[in-house]
Amino acid sequence: MLLVPIADPIPLGTDANGVIRISKTRVTLDTVVTAFLEGATAEEIKEQYPSLQLWDIYSVIGYYLRHQTEVDEYLLERQRLASDVRQEAERRFNPVGIRDRLLARRNP
Repeated sequence: MLLVPIADPIPLGTDANGVIRISKTRVTLDTVVTAFLEGATAEEIKEQYPSLQLWDIYSVIGYYLRHQTEVDEYLLERQRLASDVRQEAERRFNPVGIRDRLLARRNP
């Protein structure tokens, strides 16, 4: 039997909020790429996120290596958005003294 190579689709999808996730899971591209950049192997990522398939992790890492500039730009934009959300939350809900306020509610 002759093996005929075919291209498998990259297991990435964008959700309604513009977040790129892996193969219909809740695991984000950010998560897998960050773990990889921190030195985790595909097998270690699989152990940490059992909803992922090992072949999908390898495919996503390969995609990152082929499209590093674009993915890095996406990750920077996600970090900027997260920072904006954090700043807005801190502006609206002052975190200073929150522990004391929560303990005061608990012990009337």
